Amino acid sequence: MLEQERSLLHSPGVMSQPGTFFLDQLDAVDFLRTLPSASVNLLITDPPYESLEKHRAIGTTTRLSHSKSSSNDWFEVFPNARFPDLLEEAYRVLAKDSHFYLFCDQETMFVVKPLAEEAGFTFWKPLVWDKQKIGMGYHYRARYEFVLFFEKGKRKLNNLGVADIISAPRVFKGYPTEKPSEVSRVLIEQSSQLGDLVVDPFCGSSSVGVAAVELGRRYLGNDQSPTALELSQERLLAAGGTLSRPVRPSSPHPSAARQLDLLVR
Repeated sequence: MLEQERSLLHSPGVMSQPGTFFLDQLDAVDFLRTLPSASVNLLITDPPYESLEKHRAIGTTTRLSHSKSSSNDWFEVFPNARFPDLLEEAYRVLAKDSHFYLFCDQETMFVVKPLAEEAGFTFWKPLVWDKQKIGMGYHYRARYEFVLFFEKGKRKLNNLGVADIISAPRVFKGYPTEKPSEVSRVLIEQSSQLGDLVVDPFCGSSSVGVAAVELGRRYLGNDQSPTALELSQERLLAAGGTLSRPVRPSSPHPSAARQLDLLVR
């Protein structure tokens, strides 16, 4: 997306209706840097964390195939060393009194928690996504994943009766490491209101976005993979979302034009 178009996304009347969405194709940190401070109501994301490499090496994440750049052909692994920049930008773009949820494993949790607190977040607790059936692994086979729950300022959950274990079956034959929209639906219902802006800088096939548009929230997703963006747009439109189309410049740069064609065709 061109810089002019990114600024238009935050103009009056653009991305203003519930269920509206837009997709971008940038590095996750660079994407967050394009957003105005305090412009996001809720951030939910699932980074391709570094420990995925180790899980694949010992045979516990076999659905990711090998490539020269990473352990898979779907996405670049996000190194732990980049989390400080990501968390600093996440804190900046979130509005006052808002929530931030990050999916991760037990190793990444110990990396992210202190860095997020250093960025300014309050850490409340790890939520548990119960996948209902065991998966692959050693030393007790894996059935759960963590969702770290952070707060900027002070915001009350919409329903204080919801448990810290969210049960939903894992996604089979979906996008790699895809999370079920049912989990994101709980988080969105708990931490946002109708028309709020939900953002995911590592959107994959936009399971977060599907839940967001179905619940009448606005959604901004970002991923570096063209395949992910194609799948995202297809899913979001099928879920009833409306693609926001900012005014194009009269003579867009060719590379930007190709990207726009991907996002709006």
